[in-house]
Amino acid sequence: MKYSPIILAILLIGNLIIADAQETGTNIPLSIRNNNYYMESLRQANLAKLAYAEGDYDGSIRYSEEAIRFAELSDAYVKLRLKIGEVDRAIYNAGRRLEYAASINAISRYPDEYKEAQVAYADARSFRGAEKWDDAIEAANRVLAALSGIGLIGGTTIADPLPAQYTVRTWVTFKDCLWNIAGRPWVYDNPHMWIFLYEMNKTRMPDSSNPDLIEPGMVLDIPSIRGEARQGMWDPGKTYLPLP
Repeated sequence: MKYSPIILAILLIGNLIIADAQETGTNIPLSIRNNNYYMESLRQANLAKLAYAEGDYDGSIRYSEEAIRFAELSDAYVKLRLKIGEVDRAIYNAGRRLEYAASINAISRYPDEYKEAQVAYADARSFRGAEKWDDAIEAANRVLAALSGIGLIGGTTIADPLPAQYTVRTWVTFKDCLWNIAGRPWVYDNPHMWIFLYEMNKTRMPDSSNPDLIEPGMVLDIPSIRGEARQGMWDPGKTYLPLP
């Protein structure tokens, strides 16, 4: 069916309004979502609406089509940045696990597993450089798989790796704030190290300029500061050694 310029302009603008509404409220970080492609798509959409209001339907169509083109470029950019972030987290976790293995002398105690993990880690970094994202994640996961059984004596775990994440609980019951969380033995055992938590997590905080404002239910990433192995969410049922 061939639409008139007026109807086509209405349809295109309608699609832009729907797309913009669907974008609102997503969990995508603003630094990624508000990229240059997305901002240009909004600019073109506004031009389309102004042209339509002034009766310039052909111009409205052109602006609408450009807005949709830039919105599609934005979608592709966002997907790429999210995938790269997933890759970098996987490689980071693999590297921390490899460091933990070295710290318990896995080179001598588990030579085969450690060598396999080293090869997989090198593969992950190589795939990352070649922009083979899924291959990089798979290789990073091979590091964790290769080292999954190390640190065992008689089938008993020496100590669980320190947690890499923590879910904020209420102040009333648990006195959760960055200062107190940093002071817990399995985090940094030093409240003065709260700044590391803040820098890692400020983009997800209600007010990135206010480190005192954290909310129950927030998931905080706990960055490694001494090469210590960190993996998974903090489990109150586990016993963790203090930060070495």
